Amino acid sequence: MSSKARKVFSLMHDIGRAACGCPAHSQSFGGGISASALHKMTTMSSETPDYAFEMACSNIRFGPGVTQEVGMDFINLGAKQVAVMTDKTVGGLPIMEAVLDSLQKHHVNFEIFDKVRVEPTDESFQEAISFARENQFDAFLAVGGGSVMDTCKAANLYAFPTTAGTGSETTGVAIFDYTPLKAKTGIAHRSLRPLLGIVDPLHTVHMPTQVAAYSGFDVLCHALESYTAIPYHQRTPRPQNPINRPAYQGSNPISDIWSTHALRILKKYFKRAVYDPEDLEARSQMHLASVFAGVGFGNAGVHLCHGMSYPISGMVKKHQASDYQVDHPLVPHGLSVVITAPAVFEFTAPSNPERHLEAAGLLGADVTNAKKDDAGLILTDTLKTYMQDMKVENGIAEFGYKSDDIPALVKGTLPQKRVTVLAPKPQTEEDLSMLFEKSMRVY
Repeated sequence: MSSKARKVFSLMHDIGRAACGCPAHSQSFGGGISASALHKMTTMSSETPDYAFEMACSNIRFGPGVTQEVGMDFINLGAKQVAVMTDKTVGGLPIMEAVLDSLQKHHVNFEIFDKVRVEPTDESFQEAISFARENQFDAFLAVGGGSVMDTCKAANLYAFPTTAGTGSETTGVAIFDYTPLKAKTGIAHRSLRPLLGIVDPLHTVHMPTQVAAYSGFDVLCHALESYTAIPYHQRTPRPQNPINRPAYQGSNPISDIWSTHALRILKKYFKRAVYDPEDLEARSQMHLASVFAGVGFGNAGVHLCHGMSYPISGMVKKHQASDYQVDHPLVPHGLSVVITAPAVFEFTAPSNPERHLEAAGLLGADVTNAKKDDAGLILTDTLKTYMQDMKVENGIAEFGYKSDDIPALVKGTLPQKRVTVLAPKPQTEEDLSMLFEKSMRVY
């Protein structure tokens, strides 16, 4: 150790000894940090677990009618030319009219790109990127749900949600189907976080029943997966530089608060929001739950349900979900995620039965005097009840998959280590095969 380093360690040690010993005021927590301990903290191998987590989130503005402020936002930013990105469906809804009214009222120059693909691909990303490159945009506005926001992020790299599920307005992740592999993947970096997410619940009333249901299940899985993810201090490797700490850090005390609160909201408002589009309270609360869960998983990460969902949606041949106006085979993201949830959480429950039981209780299950060994079954039964109430398809077999497709589904899951490594229980190829097999039929 150099003489300069020894002086720094000595100074920190002296400060630690002189400081108040209570946790509220002291960084030493009763005795300071020794030079040897600090040396160990800065010397690590690829197997050294992390010891810290960070809290990162976009600014969020929530309220009925806040869309009218977007023109002023771009004036305040000094934007000269704005790219407005949306899809054909959302482009014909009142939300787009409200956006354009605000931009025009405040004399904001803009160009519209309305060719966003629902469940985007690398090819649809490239089309949006080409549009962005052909124009001199200094700001980007996504008008729509996760597909629009993720496409806009990608275009801004080379947000206005209308669905209450993706949480993309809070995260630094953009998800797309990579067509050569027939599986979804993602671009993840903190710099991809939107500067401002405008969440206007008035626009959620235009969601059809099944769109609301599948979006809600995305919220549910975001919250469940982030809450049950591997703890941040067990994730490896610890970054050599904090700038390299991943966006998905593992469950941590701050993300836990957001994730569990989202589950409480789901219990009270999910079913109401799905079956009564005019219940503005329920749809507003689900929109908030989407934001809360987005902050939770945006810092903690998701795991197996999402990792397995990518090939499920990427390899689909003919299935087209109801209530979605698309001209291509589609398993909506929230559906592809929740369809494996019963099998996944039964599998992961032994790793941390207390958390799985608590999650089941937050969703409405009676966990009084429940045994730890029953955590997986209790949470699975709770999930199945929600799925049956929302008329979710009975397993991936209804998407056209057969047991013969399982090896390809496993192959499509294996590269998704960005999320699967966050599962609280390691999984082999045989484990993944079993989970897909159990998800062929859910009920």
